[in-house]
Amino acid sequence: MHVLDGVTRSDQYRALGLSTFAFTVCFAVWTIFSIIGVKIKQDLGLSDTQFGLLVATPVLTGSVSRIFLGVWTEQFGGRVMFPLQMLITSVCVWLLTSVQTYEVFLVAALGLGLAGGSFIVGVAYTSRWFDKKHQGTALGVFGAGNVGAAVTNFAAPFLVVALGWEATAQVYAVVLAVTAVLFFVFAKTDPVQVHRRASGEGPVSAGSQLAPLKNVQVWRFATYYFFVFGAFVALASFLPRYYVGAYGLELTTAGVFAGLYSLPGSVFRALGGWMSDKWGARFVMYLTFIVSLVVLFLMSYPQTSYIVSGITGPIEFNFGLSVGFFVALTVILGFVMSLGKAAVYKHIPVYYPHHVGSVGGLVGMIGGLGGFFLPIGFGVLLDATGIWTAPFMMLFAIVGISTVWMHVAIRRMERARHPALADEKYLSDVPEAPLPKPASTDATDKSAATQPAE
Repeated sequence: MHVLDGVTRSDQYRALGLSTFAFTVCFAVWTIFSIIGVKIKQDLGLSDTQFGLLVATPVLTGSVSRIFLGVWTEQFGGRVMFPLQMLITSVCVWLLTSVQTYEVFLVAALGLGLAGGSFIVGVAYTSRWFDKKHQGTALGVFGAGNVGAAVTNFAAPFLVVALGWEATAQVYAVVLAVTAVLFFVFAKTDPVQVHRRASGEGPVSAGSQLAPLKNVQVWRFATYYFFVFGAFVALASFLPRYYVGAYGLELTTAGVFAGLYSLPGSVFRALGGWMSDKWGARFVMYLTFIVSLVVLFLMSYPQTSYIVSGITGPIEFNFGLSVGFFVALTVILGFVMSLGKAAVYKHIPVYYPHHVGSVGGLVGMIGGLGGFFLPIGFGVLLDATGIWTAPFMMLFAIVGISTVWMHVAIRRMERARHPALADEKYLSDVPEAPLPKPASTDATDKSAATQPAE
């Protein structure tokens, strides 16, 4: 990877490695309700709608918090914000074990959800160590920390069986607190903060950081992320419940199968970043949406029986996906969603190099809100229809609408504003007019701003 002025390759690897590890731990904590929630559901006798709300509540906090955590990271640096966010979250996870009622569980889940805000802290911190042409790959590697969901799905069921869900939550709290301390000790202050301190410049104002949010383009990126990330989080939480209910599997087996979905949905994000750098984010987004449509169509088909009036009497046909085939489909879906997540975040440091925290925070927030609303929608659909595959029908509709909308928007913008870019492959949207540079900037941003857009 290219090395920025004043930044060594060792500095880059240190920042990327520490951020990815911390994000992995945070993501594992963020999705812990996908496992312990099943036990809580049994203990409290919750409906599917109540269970969906419980699982989704941490996602709400993790989504909304990304806005202000992104701004604060731009102002004070990731070396300060990352450990602080992890320590506060670890306290909330520990306190979760003293809760007795459903209503207080929801309140405790809000605090646990701060773990999800770690994503934008890591994006803002990591992006400062790499030049524009390599940020897609670097952020893809960092985003592989989504594998924390697989860690929870694989490991937490066995911890719950051996220790109980309360002790499992305490183990998670301790690991998160230790990670916070290690990050603060070993991480270095990013180049932007070093430059500002050396020059005596103050932090960039929150108003300046939030300026890009008035651009429609930013919100367009956020809608793409609603599916590729929001649905990923929703399914990581929902699939253990689905396997237990639809196929009658034990919780440990269901957790392992759900982990097989979460694993490629996480580790291949680095590949998605590399593909976006190599062939363009537009290509990756089309690939993600088209493959997802095919897979979700198959997953949506319910267990069905047909009776045909034959010559000698009724003939019955049964159709349904075996658990093995269904698991294989989830692996494919998780893989292409991981590519799409990286493609979305390829755009942000290119178009908004001075506003990565705020723009990335908004995109992450909208995507995270998908992880909040979708599990609730899953529960409502299950209670209303009684069909196990109804949630996948809803996701199929969302992807279909998103694919058409993205294609129409891209072509309309190309024809109306930049006909010469009709064959441009690298970005899913034509750039908006460049924003004025914030009052407080740094040498690193200047070099990024002068590079031509891909």
